[in-house]
Amino acid sequence: MKRAASLILVLVFAASALGGYPVYFKEQYYRLYHTHYIQYPDDTIENIYWLEQAQKADFCNPLYALAKIEDEKHWERYRYLFNMHIELKLIEQHLYLGVKFDKRVAYFFNAPWKKENLESLKIAETAYRAGLAYWKTAQDWARKANAMPWTMLPEVQDWIDEAYRISTGELDYGRTIGRELARLEEVRAAFEAMSDDGSY
Repeated sequence: MKRAASLILVLVFAASALGGYPVYFKEQYYRLYHTHYIQYPDDTIENIYWLEQAQKADFCNPLYALAKIEDEKHWERYRYLFNMHIELKLIEQHLYLGVKFDKRVAYFFNAPWKKENLESLKIAETAYRAGLAYWKTAQDWARKANAMPWTMLPEVQDWIDEAYRISTGELDYGRTIGRELARLEEVRAAFEAMSDDGSY
């Protein structure tokens, strides 16, 4: 009995001694961003917060970068790619958030909740437009990174692939979000034209 009480006491003290660590740098904030199997709006908003903090923070020392930095040119390209990747993740998270509130079709049986559906569409539109605001900056960072193709960073090859896909037009969030906003406007018009009994 005494031994169990002592063990519990030791565990309580050990747990209280485990504190967090200060977060200062982009790489640290980026590590706090994570994906969930089921992503609820609160999870998405949390990710947006961490990514926005990463966006504003300074880079850590090149020794602690997420890729091996050999010289100033590698460091420069790494920073361009990292900034571009953060912008793309912010767009992605805003799209996830928008999808949670987007009513993809104005079904007649949703007529009794027409007002709520229109409010939900407004939230989705706000999220899509917020995501679109990051696209121009992501393109600018990708352009700068692509101007240094000889500087290889294998640890972040997926970021290099993203920059390449932006340059070829294969990855175009401007087009994607524009398409979503156009469809959303059609759904909104259908809800607004709907009477309370679901007829048009």
